[in-house]
Amino acid sequence: MIARLPYDPDRDLTLIGMAGAVQNMLAVNNNLPVKTVKDLIALARTNPGRLVMASGGAGNTGHLGGELFKAMTGTFMLHVPYRGSPAAITDLIGGQADLIFDNLSSVGSHVKSGRVRGIGVSGPKRSPTFPDMPTIAESGVPGYETLAWGGLIGPAGVPADILARLNAELNKALNSQTLKDTYFALGFEPAPGSPADFSAYVKKEIPKWEAVIKRSGAKME
Repeated sequence: MIARLPYDPDRDLTLIGMAGAVQNMLAVNNNLPVKTVKDLIALARTNPGRLVMASGGAGNTGHLGGELFKAMTGTFMLHVPYRGSPAAITDLIGGQADLIFDNLSSVGSHVKSGRVRGIGVSGPKRSPTFPDMPTIAESGVPGYETLAWGGLIGPAGVPADILARLNAELNKALNSQTLKDTYFALGFEPAPGSPADFSAYVKKEIPKWEAVIKRSGAKME
């Protein structure tokens, strides 16, 4: 986590609309003797602390998604943060790391090329980019969900008419085929909706990640 923000998100910001989200993928080194999420859980439980879980950095969605997975499965795996996803994935390919939770946009191409093995995606439903890969939730960890998301945010006090106009234009762009095609190529999924939808999603996310951060002691670096 970030110890101290220079602003109060509730007081100083206006949520205009979510722009989109990208799922994480759970990928493993090809030599690891697992083909499914259930295989990984079984291996981790019988070898506590011996599996190396790489991430692109402490406190990012890959790290926190891994900590959530550990908490929900009763497993312990050694977290090793790297300075960015490329370095973490390089060591995953080389066998210095055993597994990673990372954005589809980062690790997806390596799965498609066969350099590493993808065994699950982190969203509430399967990814359009990898429709044959099951979600982690349907693979034995019900309720598991991690998305790296982004949205349009303004300063506090945006007038209602301007807020409505900005939200409408954002949704118009998100519903365009050009943007959908661009998102698909990157593994992203558009998320049109109202400011209220965005606010409700953020409020739902906060307690889940607060618990993960408190339990794991994760800090942003």
